[in-house]
Amino acid sequence: MWGGRFSKKTDPAVEKFTKSIHYDYKLAPYDIIGSLIQTTVLKDAGYLNAGEAGKLSAALESIGKSVENGSFRYDKNSEDIHTDIQNKLQGRVNGLALKLHTARSRNDQVIFSTRLYCLDAARKAGLKIEALIKAVSVLSCRGSNQKMILPGFTHMQHAQPVYLKDYLRAYIEMLSRDKARIDGIIAGLPLKMGAGALAGTPIRAEVYRKAILKVLKKYKCFPKAKVGSVTNSLDTVSDRDFVIESAGALAMLATHLSRLAEDLIIWSSREFGFVEIDEAFCTGSSLMPQKKNADVLEMVRGYAGRITGNLVSLLTMMKGLPLTYNRDMQLDKEPLFESFEILFMELEVLSGLMATLRFNKARIEAYLEDEGLYATDLVYYLVGKKIPFRKAHTIVGELVKYSGKTGEKIRELPESKLKEFCGLFRKEEVVKLFDPKKSVESKLSIKR
Repeated sequence: MWGGRFSKKTDPAVEKFTKSIHYDYKLAPYDIIGSLIQTTVLKDAGYLNAGEAGKLSAALESIGKSVENGSFRYDKNSEDIHTDIQNKLQGRVNGLALKLHTARSRNDQVIFSTRLYCLDAARKAGLKIEALIKAVSVLSCRGSNQKMILPGFTHMQHAQPVYLKDYLRAYIEMLSRDKARIDGIIAGLPLKMGAGALAGTPIRAEVYRKAILKVLKKYKCFPKAKVGSVTNSLDTVSDRDFVIESAGALAMLATHLSRLAEDLIIWSSREFGFVEIDEAFCTGSSLMPQKKNADVLEMVRGYAGRITGNLVSLLTMMKGLPLTYNRDMQLDKEPLFESFEILFMELEVLSGLMATLRFNKARIEAYLEDEGLYATDLVYYLVGKKIPFRKAHTIVGELVKYSGKTGEKIRELPESKLKEFCGLFRKEEVVKLFDPKKSVESKLSIKR
């Protein structure tokens, strides 16, 4: 691709060190689309006649079909997938393949393929997020789950009763924001070509734009893609914002999935026993026959660190690069590919896990017996009797402390004892407050 300037062969160690074929082979279908567009550009600009363009397109389509049906085998000796496809093309149309690189730089070629990859991967991620949202939504409404109440926590301490459906819908809110971020990547990633190495090409911008639209329509791919024109060629070849933004959106998604996994890990423990995870989503122990481990959830939790690390590696790679293209940018693909691929697996396995999850109603109801969950309701009760909030807070705090010290339940204390803490306490009114349904229904600020 660039040997004319050199009189020596590349050192084998350099070849091995700079190769990317072992991971960028995943760009094969997108490189072929880019080359089909390039063929159309060269035809429309007069660099190829109709016959030449037809032969090139047919050969590219043939290679594309092999990629699609899984018969494509990349050459490990090639520098990258772009060189490999060029070589395979040359084997089919001989010297005609050499014309394809007219007014084309590897810099522009790679960034275009990566943009197509991101659009495709983001679309797939969006569909998988939607599937998980649906699984969680169905779970929140299944049978008794819709009316089930469980202890809510702050600082991992009992706080107040909450609806299970609200707890689960908190994750739906997170996932919905993740979906919006993914959609934003798609909406904010226009396809453009013609930057050359950094200074543009002799072909008019409109030729590129029309060629992109023509090929996408012909092959019925990327129907929602925005198509634009190069407005600054230096920025176009050196822009990796969309890669970092994708990695950022994926890191946030991974963080949310990790939080969900952590809740389920805690809830499935013997100490809590709130949920039963289906055996199909658990593993055992090679030594301890009683074990049923939530390994899948632990992997989701662990991979969040890897995906966050991928984002940091991309930011660090780009932070000191001068304009325009630098070979460092070759290292954007592995973290990008890995983050998408890990999350594809996570979203799929979590959708299945959530669809089979079961809640232990009896165990949850036993936890709701903790009187501390209703301490705030007691405060509101006194506030309703015109006691200032801070004073009511102190009174109830002292009452809870007494109960914890003596082991006596507040609801079982005689009215005379309650009045030692506040003369406005009425036992028959206080007893009614220790009701999870009454507690959750008293919260009127939530729009359901």
